[in-house]
Amino acid sequence: MAGSNGTTEDVSSFTYQQIFKLDIDAGPSTKTAVAVLTSLFFCVVNCVMLFALRSKRIFQETPRYILFGHMLMNDSVLLLVTTIMYTVALCFLPIPKSICTLLVFISHCTFRNAPLTLALMSLERYVAICFPLRHCNIATPKRTGIAIGFIWILSSINFVTDIILVLVLDPSYLTGIIFCTLEKLFLFRWQLDKYQAFDVLYFVSVAVIIIFTYISIMITARSVSSDKDSAKKALKTVLLHLIQLGLCLTSFLYTIIERTLYLMTGSNSSLFINLRYLNYLIVLILPRCLSPLIYGMRDEAVWPLFKYFFCYRSGKVKPTVNVH
Repeated sequence: MAGSNGTTEDVSSFTYQQIFKLDIDAGPSTKTAVAVLTSLFFCVVNCVMLFALRSKRIFQETPRYILFGHMLMNDSVLLLVTTIMYTVALCFLPIPKSICTLLVFISHCTFRNAPLTLALMSLERYVAICFPLRHCNIATPKRTGIAIGFIWILSSINFVTDIILVLVLDPSYLTGIIFCTLEKLFLFRWQLDKYQAFDVLYFVSVAVIIIFTYISIMITARSVSSDKDSAKKALKTVLLHLIQLGLCLTSFLYTIIERTLYLMTGSNSSLFINLRYLNYLIVLILPRCLSPLIYGMRDEAVWPLFKYFFCYRSGKVKPTVNVH
């Protein structure tokens, strides 16, 4: 990493490498197992819910459930990659820079896909309630797929341009072995600033879209000619998306909180080590675990199917599909 990165990157480098080594010296195998097993468990939960969506053709043809399936897939990949990177860092293992770049790329894209997907889901509900006669023409499975592809382009373009830049400046950039962190892949300080600026732009844009859709649906719900039951359900759904956005925002605060804890408690403090672990588990992992689960639990069509498959097709649970 270039020397121009400054104090911030030095703190991050220490946070993501040396402290993981101190964790090993302290021997917190139980804490590590809890973090890893929690991620893996919710990956399984997401996969079962995704399988439930794939089990009925109507879910595969309904834009709302296509987007929900994408959210489940995205968060599952994020949890898996995050767990891999956490384990590698915990074991203080250097890995080839090319593999590190791939892992960081996947985590970067999936991390930023979540709020963008929430914005799309809110817009879909907005069209369904405010333009019910045009909903079938506007929100088609094909257009939903195109929108998902556009999300991936938006989330990846920042990282891809940086990789192209460093490869032009240094063709041998991907060779060598490093301790894998995002900061290690930066050449210049302004790249970190650019990432932070894009993150702020993403969240402000998504927040504006969700608030706009919520107000629009609320106005429609008060009109005499509207389907008030559907509008009320849509209001609750969009409000849930706003809560999910808040959970995503806590994940974006992970690095800031960790740097603050480092500066407040000191590098060799056992308090910092414990707080860093809680920060990783509560701020970074749990929001990504709970967000899809909460959405699935309140869906009257998906939840019975999920329980059916999660209970190994138990006869005690009789799934029904009632898509509105």
